[in-house]
Amino acid sequence: MNRTEYPNRRKQIREKEEPEIWEKFWKWLDTIHASGGSRLGKAVNYAQNQKPYLMNYLQDERIPISNNFAENSARPYAVGRKNFLFHNSTDGAETSAIKYSLVESAKRNRLNVMKYLETVLIEMMGYNDESEYIDELMPWTDKIKRTCSTD
Repeated sequence: MNRTEYPNRRKQIREKEEPEIWEKFWKWLDTIHASGGSRLGKAVNYAQNQKPYLMNYLQDERIPISNNFAENSARPYAVGRKNFLFHNSTDGAETSAIKYSLVESAKRNRLNVMKYLETVLIEMMGYNDESEYIDELMPWTDKIKRTCSTD
């Protein structure tokens, strides 16, 4: 199955199998009568309050059911925060954030990170603050995928 077929397949599976599972889950949740201040009561209340947001993933096959990917992408930045104590300026902190963003975006788009960073740095030298060309360096562009892909 190629990348373009995967979202359609995911949608088919979701439409066929998941609504029934969710219906059973919400009915089961309604049967739980925990006291409001207990941990279980808070968990049940939280789940019920989040139902409309959670169910959005059934509407769009591109939306994953969990945010694990987003959290895993942010983890290297969180792990590095002790190092950020050594940033001497706002510019240093901003530069670090940009670097992390570039690296994680490259990983997400299955690029060779070092090749991507090298390509971006070399290409940007000729841009002279002409921001309209920056879109060409985004990790999802055909040019960058041809140059830096790990596939």
